[in-house]
Amino acid sequence: MADETRRAETIAAANGIGTDTAFGAVAPPLHLSTTYAFAGFEQPRAYDYSRLGNPTRDQLADTLAKLEGGASAVVVASGMAALDLALSPLRPGDLLVAPHDCYGGTHRLLSLRAARGHYRVAFVDQTDEAALAGILAEGPRLVLTETPSNPLMRIVDLRRTAGRVRAAGALFVVDNTFLSPALQQPIALGADLVVHSTTKFLNGHSDVIGGAVVAADAGLGEELAAWANTVGVTGSPFDAYLTLRGIRTLFARIERQQRSAGAIAAFLAGHPAVARVHYPGLPDHPGHAIARAQQSGFGAMLSAEIAGGRDAVRRLVEACRVFTLAESLGGIESLIAHPVTMTHAAMDPEARARAGVGDGLIRLSVGLEAESDLLADLARALDAARG
Repeated sequence: MADETRRAETIAAANGIGTDTAFGAVAPPLHLSTTYAFAGFEQPRAYDYSRLGNPTRDQLADTLAKLEGGASAVVVASGMAALDLALSPLRPGDLLVAPHDCYGGTHRLLSLRAARGHYRVAFVDQTDEAALAGILAEGPRLVLTETPSNPLMRIVDLRRTAGRVRAAGALFVVDNTFLSPALQQPIALGADLVVHSTTKFLNGHSDVIGGAVVAADAGLGEELAAWANTVGVTGSPFDAYLTLRGIRTLFARIERQQRSAGAIAAFLAGHPAVARVHYPGLPDHPGHAIARAQQSGFGAMLSAEIAGGRDAVRRLVEACRVFTLAESLGGIESLIAHPVTMTHAAMDPEARARAGVGDGLIRLSVGLEAESDLLADLARALDAARG
């Protein structure tokens, strides 16, 4: 069966399986060598040095490109390295448009690079049609989008935005970390580049740090690969091996996780200790219709505003026994985070206020534990939050 006719579930589970020509290994082998012998003087083989190319890392890149429907992918050492690589086409004076409610680490990176004069940045609510039109009229070089956004779960209409970005002559970059290609494929909706923290759902086991950039255009992909080699941010073979192993179960994991997330969102929406729930799967979510149209599921991430603010959140997280208080997301274990003091602590208070990230906000990453145990844990913790 040709690769282009295979469903994404089959690509995730089987890409590279049974291709070892040396020993017939079913699982793709791990190639740890940093360097490779030349066939002879001035006769390099397919690989010569692992910073430039490595069979294991290339297997992961090939799998990611196929899952996202891209021409190629570059695998790097972290999600932040992937984002920085995707923004490398920018030059001093270029305007970058970014979400006003993006991940705190993203906000920090863009702000610090802008402060050093690497490019200009404008943080804009991309769900605001007038605000987006206004900034696109200024001729940006690149537009970065998160959808769903981290942590407010705002939804951007990718197809519509891609058309507007293209008309403005800019590159369109989409961070797809929250959904993974199992639930959303931005290139099919018009994105030029897709960014991932492979640390999250793609690896899925909270034991590897990694990132990737998938390019819709082969030429742009080659430019990014060359730059990644030049600055040395390519990922390690062992990390690529573990990430590829994680991807084998991506679809099975995320199906179960998002089912539990939907039940948890509905439970929280009806609880008196919760002021508001942010989950696109809820019919009253402002982006529900768009999410239903451009996603194949609503994902395993959600956030909620706890009545009583920071003190109530403190009581809640201290009462949790199944949810673990920790940063990151997308693993098999359920995590709870307080963005103001954790993932978004680097954002200044004014920026957090503009984004809507308040003291009472919690973010949940739903894992594979029994749904009943997760609901019981939150019920107990919410009772504690009420004091």
